[in-house]
Amino acid sequence: MSARPPASGPSVTFATLAHKKAAGEPIVMVTAYDHPGARAAEAAGVDAVLVGDSAAMTVLGYDSTVPVTVDEMLMLTAAVRRGVTVPLLVGDLPYGSYEASDEQAVRTAQRFVKEAGCDAVKVERGGTTVARARAIVAAGIPVMGHVGLTPQTAGALGGYRSQGRTAEAARRVRDDALALQQAGCFALVFEAIPDEATRAIMPALSVPVIGIGAGPATDGQVLVFHDLLGIGDGHRARFVKRYAEVGAAMTAGIAAYADEVRRRAYPAPEHGYAMTAGEADRLRGMLAGSGD
Repeated sequence: MSARPPASGPSVTFATLAHKKAAGEPIVMVTAYDHPGARAAEAAGVDAVLVGDSAAMTVLGYDSTVPVTVDEMLMLTAAVRRGVTVPLLVGDLPYGSYEASDEQAVRTAQRFVKEAGCDAVKVERGGTTVARARAIVAAGIPVMGHVGLTPQTAGALGGYRSQGRTAEAARRVRDDALALQQAGCFALVFEAIPDEATRAIMPALSVPVIGIGAGPATDGQVLVFHDLLGIGDGHRARFVKRYAEVGAAMTAGIAAYADEVRRRAYPAPEHGYAMTAGEADRLRGMLAGSGD
């Protein structure tokens, strides 16, 4: 199993999240996909970090979450684990890695715990996923469920659209959420669900609910690292709020570097190293005498 670094403070546990829900204290969750991102999230004091399969688009260049592989997700998750000491770490099981059978689901979840050091894994949808979640929980691995807009099956939902906009659709979201809760999920993610639907569903749930585009009535919120920091220029969902423009700063910094290199302003003397006194003259003499 990947070694967990020494904690710099009290680690967030499943009991911590349950206590926050009971006390009405909002839970802060953010995605991260590498060691620097993990360190930044921890330094900011978040409660939980999700290594989401959104990494497919944000850092791996895919067009959707579907192509990302288990091995790719394990590599990213292990890097985050090495940077996270306090927040709860949840790894996303990618599309095609858990749907076929309970055995496949448990085997994949075990890899995320053993090889990447996850505290828990996340699965999407209700339906047959409920049985998979139950099997993973029975194997001793905590599971976070995900309902509403589920990107892995967005095509079947008509694209990346909000879910639960009619009473019937909202009831299906509630039924999926309840089924996952009953299967033993310690928490749920509600994505792209109208606020009115979320408010109607929340009283039925006893586990913490983390929202992303589901309004303020959930027990906490999660946003994608690159979205909230303004890294990248892809499609921005309406629920995204940018708290920084890191992408613009990155481009400006690289452009300034390129300009100085082309003007030979960089490197300046202070960016270099000096030989020991007198050694430069000795070297020149040696080279001149060698005939090279």
